[in-house]
Amino acid sequence: MAKTMNVTEALTMIKNGDAVLIDVREPDEFKAEHIAYAMSVPLSSIEEGFKFLDIPSNKTILFQCLKGTRGQMACDRVEGAQDRTNDIANIEGGIGAWKEKGLPVIRAGHQGHNLSVFRQVQIIVGALVALSVLLGFIGMTIAFVVAGILGVALLFAGLSGWCGLALLLSKMPWNK
Repeated sequence: MAKTMNVTEALTMIKNGDAVLIDVREPDEFKAEHIAYAMSVPLSSIEEGFKFLDIPSNKTILFQCLKGTRGQMACDRVEGAQDRTNDIANIEGGIGAWKEKGLPVIRAGHQGHNLSVFRQVQIIVGALVALSVLLGFIGMTIAFVVAGILGVALLFAGLSGWCGLALLLSKMPWNK
C-alpha cells in the first residue's frame, strides 16, 4: 500500500518543487473547485504504466481526491507498474482536508448550484429507484423491473466510465 501524507507535508513538497499534485476526481468536480497546484487526471484515465504524463523520476507523485479514497485507488494502480520510478503518496483527507487547513483552492465563477454532474446523477437515479420500489410495493410490479434496469445502468456506468445521463446533464444550462 502506498504511503499517505498530510496536507502540510504535501504543500511543503509541492512548493519546494519535489512533488507533482494530481487531482483524480472527475473533470466537473475539478472545474468546480481544485487545489491551485493540481493537474486534473481522472482516476478512470490512470493506467498502470502512467507514462503519458512524463513526470521526471525525481518528483514524488501526490494523488488527491475529495476525501482520499480515489487517491488511494490511483496509488494502487500506479504502484503495481513495473516501469514506475517515482515515489507516490496519497494526500490524507483529499481536498476536504486541504480546505480544513485553510489552504488555497481555486473555485469556478458563480454557478447556479454546487452539485457536480456526478451528484446530480446520483440524486436523479436514487429518486427514480426509490419511487419505482414504492410503486412496486403498492401493486405496480413493472416498477420493480424499472428499478432493476436503473441498477443495471448504474453498474454499466461504473464499470465502463460512460453514463448517458451524465452526458445529458452536462449539456443542461445550469451546468454551463
